[in-house]
Amino acid sequence: MTIMKKTVFTWILALAATLVAGAQGSVSVQFYTPTTVRIVKGGAAPAESFAVTAAPQAVSVRQTAARGGAITYDSGALRVTVAADGTCRFYSPSGKLLLKEGPWAAARQTFLPEADEPLYGLGILQDGTLSLRGKTRRMIQGNTEDFVPIVQSVKGYGIFWDNPSPTVFRDDADGMHFESEVGEVVDYYFLYGGSADGVIAGIRALTGRVPMLPLWSYGFMQSRERYKSSRELLDALHGYRERGIPIDCIIQDWQYWGNNYQWNAMEFLNEDFRNAQAMIDEVHAQHAKLMISIWASFGPMTKAYRELAPKGLLFDFQTWPQSGLSDWPPRLDYPSGVRPYNPFSAEARDIYWKNLLRLENMGIDAWWMDSTEPDHIDFKESDLDVETGLGSFRKVRNAFPLVSVEGVADNQKKVSDRRVMILTRSAWAGQQRTGANTWSGDVNSSWESLRAQIPAGLGFALTGNPNFNSDCGGFFPYGYNRRGELASCSRNPLFQELYVRWLQYGAFCPMMRSHGESSRREIWEFGAPGEPVYDAIASTIRLRYALLPYIYAVSHEVTAADGTFQRALVMDFPADKAVWDCADEFMFGRALLVAPVVHAQYTPEKVAFDDTPVDFSPARSTQVYLPKGSDWYDFWTGERLKGGRTVTRETHLDTVPLYARAGAIIPLGPDVQYSGEKPWDDLEVRVYPGADGRFVLYEDEGDTYRYEQGACSTIEFTLRGRTLSIGARSGAFPGMPQQRRFRVVTPDGAVREVSYDGSALKIQL
Repeated sequence: MTIMKKTVFTWILALAATLVAGAQGSVSVQFYTPTTVRIVKGGAAPAESFAVTAAPQAVSVRQTAARGGAITYDSGALRVTVAADGTCRFYSPSGKLLLKEGPWAAARQTFLPEADEPLYGLGILQDGTLSLRGKTRRMIQGNTEDFVPIVQSVKGYGIFWDNPSPTVFRDDADGMHFESEVGEVVDYYFLYGGSADGVIAGIRALTGRVPMLPLWSYGFMQSRERYKSSRELLDALHGYRERGIPIDCIIQDWQYWGNNYQWNAMEFLNEDFRNAQAMIDEVHAQHAKLMISIWASFGPMTKAYRELAPKGLLFDFQTWPQSGLSDWPPRLDYPSGVRPYNPFSAEARDIYWKNLLRLENMGIDAWWMDSTEPDHIDFKESDLDVETGLGSFRKVRNAFPLVSVEGVADNQKKVSDRRVMILTRSAWAGQQRTGANTWSGDVNSSWESLRAQIPAGLGFALTGNPNFNSDCGGFFPYGYNRRGELASCSRNPLFQELYVRWLQYGAFCPMMRSHGESSRREIWEFGAPGEPVYDAIASTIRLRYALLPYIYAVSHEVTAADGTFQRALVMDFPADKAVWDCADEFMFGRALLVAPVVHAQYTPEKVAFDDTPVDFSPARSTQVYLPKGSDWYDFWTGERLKGGRTVTRETHLDTVPLYARAGAIIPLGPDVQYSGEKPWDDLEVRVYPGADGRFVLYEDEGDTYRYEQGACSTIEFTLRGRTLSIGARSGAFPGMPQQRRFRVVTPDGAVREVSYDGSALKIQL
């Protein structure tokens, strides 16, 4: 492809931006790496970015001028042409056109992707589709939709629009547009990765890489809105231990602080939690962790409020809860006085942490940072014009979750070697560097909502954020009995089926958490052992624990190699157009294809109250598309299937369709009651021949940062034809098993048992 007629060229070292005088103002071109370039138009580049942590590298760039005033910049890995009117075109090293721009103005830019080119990302969207083509969004953080202005294309490039003010994204016949409400310049990064993984690696190199989360965080977590006393919380935890159902974390939601005037006091002021320290100690004695709810706002009687208010570090707009009373609807004649704090202030973040230290010092293990968008009730546009110290709230609006979460993460690291574990409700670009898990907010308990979670999580992952989850069962399971009274849904067959299927999806999220309003979610609320719903829940939780060695290895890949847990099928099979907008299946790591059942098979799809018994025993079926480019093995039966076709899979209530890619190597862990109960010295290793494969078993201490100094071990498994090689162990950590047994299992049921002392060995399958 001929781009232009060359007339003059020079070599430049792209440490500083190169300016091109365009018809509408200057265009700045600055290479951060050979494959990442920052484009700023219309004026000087903003001095700081909430998201970007990388400094530009010294990149050798060939600059070529041509007739008409156009200039090309070529790093050898990415070529950028700037025309006389200031519009840019981006080319691959081979000269293939990746993307061209359309018109631009202050804080507004049009891009012109090809008509049939799918685009992905933008954060957590709840519309049930994966591709962004044809969508319009005013991007301002909310309860159930979180916006990260990063998109990427099936062609292997990405765009990060670095402006945290409310921004309209629109894709229509005239192109793909970003337009921000505050900003005097266009400011974005173009990243060429050659693949989705390459784009994600570029995003993380630019905005921060993902730290390891603790091993226990990949176990099962039980929550409720809410445990109303320490006794209720401990009864729930003991209930799991007594029944032999694995659990790693119990979660305490709001109001442990007492009333709404004491909102988010970060103290156990509720009389029903009188001896909170004994409760925490008992949780730990039961080999579990405790996560606790904290908010981005404070009631007027709290210590934090009384310190923040005189310093002007609280925002003056309405947030939840509106009333100081617990009545519903809220009594506005008794206003709560609760106000969000200003996390854009370093002083405010430190005051926040100083108050949180009370819980840190009691031994709380993890933070549930709720309402980090934050809740904004009776919204008025003028509320966005309040001052933050870094400009108006409108200017920085969408970065609120990043700075609030990062304030807690950074401060914890100063006082503890315990890995930061945060669950939060909103996100912004770069938040992956905190390791925070973002959940999809207070979604409804409906089949439509369940279906929407899959593309919501995949779109979020494609922005570089790997940690996503949703309330298993949905947050609002409202159902009314025949007397019109609000009823518990746990014995409602219509909700039971939805909950089981949602939990099966949740087993393949980075975090598996059962939570919801008005209806208890503990396993015994759904029946007893031997009953189909109870047994389906139990088998799903046990499957999650069996997969822990695989999940933890993927976690290490996320940290060490910019991997991704939930992978849209287009990430691994971009040549298969049938998966370009696949919104109901995904890869979990690189080995497992998950196709959750997301349609009701035994009950009506409308989840209302109906206690009529349902027979969950008959077999049903679902359709699964197996991408072309690989053979696939049914995880449950071992049947080998060709890719590039749709298959019919028989299902039961306890079935989640699951397929291993040919070449996959998947370790299964021991039967445990919590993640750290037994060492991984006796593992079943499932091997799926038919393609070459590689897997790295990763282990460390589980909950410290000493892995960053090398306190960890890896064992590499490689499959070549019918030969499985187990490499010599690399690295070590305290308590590491010295001797192991691997039971290698192939789809035909053959088992080969080997002893492993850390030395390399080979097995013929």
